[in-house]
Amino acid sequence: MSESALRVACLLGPTASGKTAAALAFAARHPVEIVSVDSALVYREMDIGTAKPDAAERAAAPHHLIDIIDPAESYSAAQFRADALRLAGEIIARGNVPLLVGGTMLYYKALTHGLNDLPTADAGVRATLDADAERDGWPALHARLAAVDPQTAARLAPNDSQRIQRALEIFMLTGQPMSALLAAPRTQHVDAPYRFVPVALEPSDRAVLHARIAARFDAMLAHGFIDEVRALRARGDLDLSMPSMRCVGYRQAWEYLDGATGYDEMRDKGIFATRQLCKRQLTWLRAMPERVVVDCCAADATEQAVKAIEQATRT
Repeated sequence: MSESALRVACLLGPTASGKTAAALAFAARHPVEIVSVDSALVYREMDIGTAKPDAAERAAAPHHLIDIIDPAESYSAAQFRADALRLAGEIIARGNVPLLVGGTMLYYKALTHGLNDLPTADAGVRATLDADAERDGWPALHARLAAVDPQTAARLAPNDSQRIQRALEIFMLTGQPMSALLAAPRTQHVDAPYRFVPVALEPSDRAVLHARIAARFDAMLAHGFIDEVRALRARGDLDLSMPSMRCVGYRQAWEYLDGATGYDEMRDKGIFATRQLCKRQLTWLRAMPERVVVDCCAADATEQAVKAIEQATRT
């Protein structure tokens, strides 16, 4: 990437770190169009549990890659990369400033580092693995993964169904462990005409973020999150194996509506799952030495973020 490449700011951060507020504050001062970097916001009919920007927030600046697919469909990092690069070009051509905002770090990595040559999802293989898990449990499939890909298994929890399934699926389709394929040279990387500059909202005190996460989950429940999941269940074409229903909070609410857990347990599990997501997001961020860090716990975090974005986009 040449130093003369156009700089595009990417406002990244864990859940509840204040990304939306900072993005809208920046948009109030500049002709901005926001490109979502969030794997949950792509789904229609999933508004409350994804903390999707509301109508007023979306009216304050054009937003892209929100509400683009049905919950029964899937959207990949490869699709995101193609869409984000296309949108950046279109926004710049309109004379506006593209600002990428979100917390799906896999999307950001795909955008900035290209893609590994991994196979796409195979419905037949996934159905087989789901049936095996139903019979034997996910810890048993985790043990199976450890036998063929110990490196990947070592970083996954025994009940991390989504990632265990994907790793086993890749091995079944290619005969090679996912860890080996990820370590291979990236064959789909095409140099982009942009220099992406990450601005990261990170907490100086993790407890502050944990308190925000709990308060936000409670606010979602108060604003009808359970009814939102009830309506999704009533469609009849969705289930817990789908990426949409694996989004944080949705699985826990679905299990509650199934009668598998009580309300308090559902709330506790939803908050815990969100905290685990936050931890993974921070791990990704801290592996980016080039990022500009803003303390999301600071009283003036929004103003600091705006200044960092302005600096990042200055040529």
